[in-house]
Amino acid sequence: MPLGRIILYVRDVETTISFYERHFGFKPHRQDGDRIVELLASDGGANLLIHPTGKAQKMGQVLVKLVFDVEHVEAFRAKCAEEGLEFGPIHQADGYVFANAKDPSGNSIAISSRAFRL
Repeated sequence: MPLGRIILYVRDVETTISFYERHFGFKPHRQDGDRIVELLASDGGANLLIHPTGKAQKMGQVLVKLVFDVEHVEAFRAKCAEEGLEFGPIHQADGYVFANAKDPSGNSIAISSRAFRL
């Protein structure tokens, strides 16, 4: 059974939608009367549900990280930097590289070439 959706609780729904749409190609899907906006993955991966957070919820997940498969991490990192998204340094792992950043609500994200390693 594939993972279909991940819920992100955010304070600024529109800023978060724009972030994932611009940098990762998600397309927003809205339904009348639903406060959750579903971001549809352009490549068949898991969709993101953008959910307005309650006042008592703490922002930024510390135990969850969204990892996006990117074959050429350095090139993607450079493209994002031109668009205002700064990833941290590139880390060498066991046969792949990755870099980390945060979304506008403080959720941890990464770009990784792990899926493309030999």
